[in-house]
Amino acid sequence: MGTSPAASPLDEFDSATVHEAYGRRGSLPSEIKPIASTFRVCGPAFTVDCPPGDNLWIHRAVYAARSGHVLVVQTRGGREAGYWGEILSEAAVAQQLGGLVTDGGVRDVARLAEIGFPVFAANVCLRGTVKDPTADGRLGEPLVIGSTLVRTGDVVVGDQDGVVVVAAEAVGAVADAARERVRKEQDVIARLRNGETTLAIYELPEAER
Repeated sequence: MGTSPAASPLDEFDSATVHEAYGRRGSLPSEIKPIASTFRVCGPAFTVDCPPGDNLWIHRAVYAARSGHVLVVQTRGGREAGYWGEILSEAAVAQQLGGLVTDGGVRDVARLAEIGFPVFAANVCLRGTVKDPTADGRLGEPLVIGSTLVRTGDVVVGDQDGVVVVAAEAVGAVADAARERVRKEQDVIARLRNGETTLAIYELPEAER
């Protein structure tokens, strides 16, 4: 597996803050959500492109990725299958991976919550998958989920609000912008608690009477 990647400077921020700090870029489709409300993920992506209804390339990815990597799996629109379940979560924990994000389905959700490995998926589906050794797939190559380009090494941040992906070269600047955004929001909250209104703080026009 190799050396674990260093902690990301984005780890202290929620996904919405990162998205705003990144210029409102990088969001994955809104249907991709954590299987358990407590799940959070922040780490470098390891991309997986697999054929619809086939999860062999995901099994391969578990052992090709490094410790701490977040598997980002594209299923080419084949959502109606459970590409990930209890067995793969146990395997990923053994490999010390950082999480799974997929635009496809997963199953065994009660066990996934108990295991605690962070799983983010577009849907839950009990249908099984095949493992065709002749089917084409790719590991570690750039892919697009929704409108967002994801490359291996880009940083994935996910929580209850959704998932955002930040280009590796932009992480430092986004962390700085996120830190400033949090500071400003804390100031706004303090002013609200002191009796000011959002209309006044943000200099928004009041409704005409």
